[in-house]
Amino acid sequence: MAKVTVGVSLKMYFGHQQATTWFDEVATRVRAHDAVHSGAVELFITPTFLQVLPAITAFAGTPVRIGGQDVAAADTGAFTGEVSASELAEVGASIAEIGHAERRRLFAETDEVVAAKTAAALRAGLTPLLCIGETERQEPADAAAVAVAQLRAALVGAPAGSVIVAYEPVWAIGAPEPAPHDHIRVVAAALRSALDADPDRADSAVIYGGAAGPGLLTALGDDVDGVFLGRFAHDPDALVTVLDEAAELALRRASARGAS
Repeated sequence: MAKVTVGVSLKMYFGHQQATTWFDEVATRVRAHDAVHSGAVELFITPTFLQVLPAITAFAGTPVRIGGQDVAAADTGAFTGEVSASELAEVGASIAEIGHAERRRLFAETDEVVAAKTAAALRAGLTPLLCIGETERQEPADAAAVAVAQLRAALVGAPAGSVIVAYEPVWAIGAPEPAPHDHIRVVAAALRSALDADPDRADSAVIYGGAAGPGLLTALGDDVDGVFLGRFAHDPDALVTVLDEAAELALRRASARGAS
């Protein structure tokens, strides 16, 4: 895959005004970023539900994709406080983040709940952003087995459609450094093999999150399809640094394809 994906989750760090200011500042930079405009770099952002509409407005006319940080498992009904996949799609969102470690730990989401949400997102035409990762640090091969099992569980009963798999080892989320490069390579390769073996998941991507920051994409090269950023991206200029890095990687991939 020549395209490089950069994602940002704002979690619940920003208030509404702070978020809208951030959207405007990032949108200004994105409009001047050739690689994002060309599609060589795909940028997606998952703000809070209340911030989805302002984000869609701020990034109108750009290729930036906006998503929700969660989605209901049901399509419609008496589910107070939930937001359906079809409503997210109706307002212009195109991604639904599903199964983040915090949802599993704080809200007791199981593999079955994750699978139901994945299916609901795909039924509505949204791209599931599947958060995958082992809770405790272990050998790369063991972590890969856990990650692939989580991925397969998330896709049980899911309609055909592409997904974005965000490999986020729980022990690296919020840590000073990302997981070791060799560890990421092994797990990402296993996830990629699992996706490639599933004919229903064409054009899917495997990205890395968990203390991701500048330099990681350059170090990993073709071992991942992109990165998933957290607090590092709160500074719009820092985000652009990673977008520039992604643009260089996308160019190298395109050149390699042209030479082959």
